[in-house]
Amino acid sequence: MCTLRSYPLPPRRHPVMSPDSEGTTTTSAGGSSRARAQGLRVIQGEGRRKEEPLASRDAVARALMEAGADLLLRRITPARAQEIERKVDRVLDLFDRVDRAPVLMPVLKRHLDELEALMRETREVRAARR
Repeated sequence: MCTLRSYPLPPRRHPVMSPDSEGTTTTSAGGSSRARAQGLRVIQGEGRRKEEPLASRDAVARALMEAGADLLLRRITPARAQEIERKVDRVLDLFDRVDRAPVLMPVLKRHLDELEALMRETREVRAARR
């Protein structure tokens, strides 16, 4: 049985111009306050990223992505990126092992501290190269 419809679909309307958009149509620069309220919002971050503690798999994965971006932008050397990758692999493996044997938590904590120190040092090196 064919799932395609044999009758034509009605023409699609642009979402901004559709009648069910309830007053969210595009306006000139002096548009309504409702249209402005739905736009982008500026978050004051002072240009600095908050340093995240490496306490979860996600945080460790973000550290690896940060190192990859730094390598692509030539902020760090391939050797440093490889060392970070090696430590991240070890830590992720330890996360899995701790799930099965919680007695390994002190080992995981030690490796997390080492990775965090390496990332701190990497950020300092990166900042010095700018």
